Amino acid sequence: MTHQRASLLLALLVGSALSFAPSPHTTVTLRRIQQSHSSTILNAGGFEWEDPTSDEADPGVENPFKNPSLLKSTDGDDSLKVDPARLLSPRLRGCNLYFIGMMGSGKSTVGDLVARRMGTYNFLDTDTILERAAGMSIPEVFEAEGEEAFRVAEAQVLDSVHAHVRIVVSTGGGLVMRNQNWSKLQTGLVVYLKVDPEVIMKRIEGTDRPLLQTENPLETLQKLTEERKERYEQADVTVEIEEGMSVEDVADKCVRALHDFIDDNPPAWKQAKAKAAADGLDWVQ
Repeated sequence: MTHQRASLLLALLVGSALSFAPSPHTTVTLRRIQQSHSSTILNAGGFEWEDPTSDEADPGVENPFKNPSLLKSTDGDDSLKVDPARLLSPRLRGCNLYFIGMMGSGKSTVGDLVARRMGTYNFLDTDTILERAAGMSIPEVFEAEGEEAFRVAEAQVLDSVHAHVRIVVSTGGGLVMRNQNWSKLQTGLVVYLKVDPEVIMKRIEGTDRPLLQTENPLETLQKLTEERKERYEQADVTVEIEEGMSVEDVADKCVRALHDFIDDNPPAWKQAKAKAAADGLDWVQ
């Protein structure tokens, strides 16, 4: 019966979830335009190869938090010359961002704000895509189809969006628990919004969240958090959120953490280039 329910829900999603993702045609067209105008394409063994060390491939954008001239305004106030989130986009070079964390942690609100501030990234919410495709709210899906059918459909939605580039994705709280989903998240950078269950409970008190329809919602939330903790903490970036922080504060913290992560994890070719320069060697031309 569970399998039949999952099949019915998946039938609703086929052809629908994809309509909420960036168009593959648009992505391919943009990529071709970018290659024809701004990339160094070399012929290597009969194949086209984009040189990762070219000036076009490496935009040369550094961490703005380590560049005082970018962060200080000449007007004498505390405003920034440039939004650090705007400089995050070229440093990611198309890599997707996936926000994970418990229900009520702010993944959708923060993810949307980060994407808008970046300027060249689109925002997608897997729960919203699923609801629109199914024509039902998440609680209605749980009631009509069951949790297992929901999880199968959720995985299908992720499968439909993860192949695209330059997107910020907010995921369902339990999505990370399936290995097939986690492997797809590894194609991008994963940001964990860590919020204490007590703080979350204050945010969603009186909620219709399906998994919290129990005698003691806080206890249930604490148990779910503990069950998912090991997977959550495998994220590339963990952002701890304290009670009273605004959405803007959390977004700022995410942007800074991502810039720092990129600094701490440069691509292998960039490390080799830096080592060659330090050794007084000419980089391969």
